[in-house]
Amino acid sequence: MVAIPESSPSSELPTGGAFLLQEVGSTRIVSPETFTEEQRLYLKTALQFSREQVMPQSDRIEAKDNALLRELLRRAGELGLLMTDIPEAYGGMGLDKTTSLLLAECMSLQGSWSVTFGAHVGIGTLPIVWFGNEAQKAKYLPQLATGEKVAAYALTEQGSGSDALGAKTKAVLSADGTHYVLNGSKLYITNAGFADVFVVFAKVNGDKFTGFIVERDTPGFTVGPEEHKMGIRGSSTCPLFFEDARVPVENVLGEVGRGHKIAFNILNYGRLKLGAGVVGGMKLAIEDTVRFAQERKQFNTPIVRFPLLREKFARMATLTYALESMTYRTAGLVDAKLSGKERQAKDYDAHVIAAIEEYAIESSIMKVFGSEALGHVVDDAVQIHGGAGYIEEYPIERAYRDARINRIFEGTNEINRMLISGLLLKRAVKGELPLLAVAQSVEDELTHGTLPRARHEDALSAEERAAECLKRMALYGLKTAAETFGTELEQHQEVLAGLSDVVMDAFALDTMVTRTRQGVDAKGAMDPARVAMTRLFGMEAMTRSFDRTRRALCASAQGEALQAHLAKLAPLQVFTPYNPAELREAVVTAVEQAGGYPRSAA
Repeated sequence: MVAIPESSPSSELPTGGAFLLQEVGSTRIVSPETFTEEQRLYLKTALQFSREQVMPQSDRIEAKDNALLRELLRRAGELGLLMTDIPEAYGGMGLDKTTSLLLAECMSLQGSWSVTFGAHVGIGTLPIVWFGNEAQKAKYLPQLATGEKVAAYALTEQGSGSDALGAKTKAVLSADGTHYVLNGSKLYITNAGFADVFVVFAKVNGDKFTGFIVERDTPGFTVGPEEHKMGIRGSSTCPLFFEDARVPVENVLGEVGRGHKIAFNILNYGRLKLGAGVVGGMKLAIEDTVRFAQERKQFNTPIVRFPLLREKFARMATLTYALESMTYRTAGLVDAKLSGKERQAKDYDAHVIAAIEEYAIESSIMKVFGSEALGHVVDDAVQIHGGAGYIEEYPIERAYRDARINRIFEGTNEINRMLISGLLLKRAVKGELPLLAVAQSVEDELTHGTLPRARHEDALSAEERAAECLKRMALYGLKTAAETFGTELEQHQEVLAGLSDVVMDAFALDTMVTRTRQGVDAKGAMDPARVAMTRLFGMEAMTRSFDRTRRALCASAQGEALQAHLAKLAPLQVFTPYNPAELREAVVTAVEQAGGYPRSAA
């Protein structure tokens, strides 16, 4: 297998998706243990704001108090929490992306607020930051940075959700060339009830997909009534209507016919931020639930002592550790890509877009893995609460409802699963990633019965080996599918989706092993809880990923060819005996001592 041969981590920056081709620990990664003092200060400030000013207002927020949400945005602006991605020249701070993700994590303790905040600083503001001209930036960004004005993003329509380019809203240039006339509608627009500035997509002359900046008082533009949702009830969600709405030509965002560049690049960053956002929700769910379980007694025993519930706590913490590790590893890669770039330079935003696009595969992993991990965590939390978990008095009831939307936001999980495998193969075909060459070497290894071995003999040797096996499963499956289906591979979604799950498990375990090894103490010892979480994840990942790879092969071949594939795959189902109760106790003991998620950077 083609891999970096050094026994120590390399300083060379890997390309997007390269984790699948490199040995565990080939490059050092960013993690909460490596945060700078400045990053920790922002984390502390944002967490304090969220706990002291947002969470106590949850009842008012859930009652759709839009005035309160707007006021909270203004207060956040006063603290500089809306400015991280806005350049200094336009009233912002232009900070690193790791800091931006830390703020997203801290703001996610209250679901409706998280969506409100995220829509403003992300999809609402960033299109102007990245694609606005000088006049547009100067006009809008300073007020968006302080919260004086609120932003929203309007892409979805009745007939175009995942198929964003299928939008029907139309824009026609007026006879005098001074404005565009927009007709159509948009659905499910966050912050619409009180936003001042909307980034809207329409097709010029019915075919040139284009972005526009639309102000609230634009003639012919109206905001419909609030939607009543299953979750994130407190966030404002309304339809928009355009009836001969007159938008000045100077409000075209970017180039006419190039709106897809805006939409797709914003989604890439949104997916990465969603990973950070759900980390905060997962940590809060663990914190609330362990407190409840310590106080709640059954059979004269606190329910936190029951082994089956402790198993759930171990799973909750393990999934959080996996996602947190992957999220900040990816943020660190984006920041490293931007290292040395002058933030005041006119082309800096182009570099930001390119860096985020480089790690689009990892961002889609954050989105899918994160949203589904959050779902598992809040489901376990409700179960531990028992009947109380169904009662509005307890925060976990709202968290359970709020969590569901994340599998739909920023492109559905189905779409993102297709992107993970699809982008890997597309980059391979373009020669940007030597995936097929490495996959061929994997097949040669398997043909000769050669299996990966751990480079380090320590408590995570088995997990290192498991991560390498997972990569080989993914590579062998992708190569087989590509050779079988060729240009028709996109039509075999179940194959691509299943292999994407294997890729996700490989990235997660690779990252957990690397982070845990990096975080040794002064005596060179790894943290027992992190070791236990990594081992628990690795054992489950091996089982499910082997099954998913086998299913992908069964869908890609038959007869003797299939039997040959399965024979090559079989040795990768490596099992190392472990004591699940012992690992569980190592994790849950740390959870109890921390009063929540253990070893948080906060």
